[in-house]
Amino acid sequence: MSGSKDLDPSSSPRALLGSELRIARERKGFSQTALGELLFVSGSFIGQLEAGTRRLQLEYAAKIDEILGTNGFFTRNCGALAKSKYPDHFAEAADAEAVARGIREYGQLLIPGLLQTEAYAQAVFRAYNPTAPDAEIDKSVADRLDRAHILNDPTTPLLWAVLDEAVLRRPVGGRAVMAEALRHVADLARRHRIIVQVLPFGEGAHAAMAGALKLMEFTDAPPLSFVEGPDMGRLVDDPATVARHTLMFSLLQASALSPSDSLALLESVVQDYGHGDQPS
Repeated sequence: MSGSKDLDPSSSPRALLGSELRIARERKGFSQTALGELLFVSGSFIGQLEAGTRRLQLEYAAKIDEILGTNGFFTRNCGALAKSKYPDHFAEAADAEAVARGIREYGQLLIPGLLQTEAYAQAVFRAYNPTAPDAEIDKSVADRLDRAHILNDPTTPLLWAVLDEAVLRRPVGGRAVMAEALRHVADLARRHRIIVQVLPFGEGAHAAMAGALKLMEFTDAPPLSFVEGPDMGRLVDDPATVARHTLMFSLLQASALSPSDSLALLESVVQDYGHGDQPS
């Protein structure tokens, strides 16, 4: 690849770099699994790099250059992928989310980021960091709202959200903010842009009590799951773990109210918040 030019960071660098990786790998006669073994990662991980659903990290770029004889091409261009407006623990997940064809998400305590309104996100980030300058909070909110632009497409990705009832009952930002936030979710469901279910308190123990969960499916790459904690997150590609997380979400769907009953509950709670009543 001595004649290759560096990539233009303005034109989907992940996809371009992934395509170059596939070309270089095939030129050397490696399968995805074989190259993965040399990097001590799975073949599916290589597939995700090539599909652009994962970003190439510098440690892997240097080894790839050495193994494939690409004269530092991947090391140089890895810098185009290193910049992200999202926190380090979420940057890879945001990249994957942007190209997913299907997203399934369980919201344990919060409305998922893709479905949040500006005022709701503002209240969340201010609660996370009560002493942060307003400019820092405003930037975090703007970045979160920018992620939601993927829902501007009328059909892709398919977003299926299961919301714990706790998401509806905790008045994040106050009643007016909650009324607006839940109305936004209900409107998306009523317009058939998303599918939403509510997991009621009455169901008791359930499969995902340990925390929130996001599953992502892709056209040309294996599925991923993402689990998150305070200032930390893990993007999972291990097939057995992703299968376990997929089963967890299926169990949540089975325990939750139907989409039509969930929408009725959402709209009822919106009215309660709007009238100043105690949601019940």
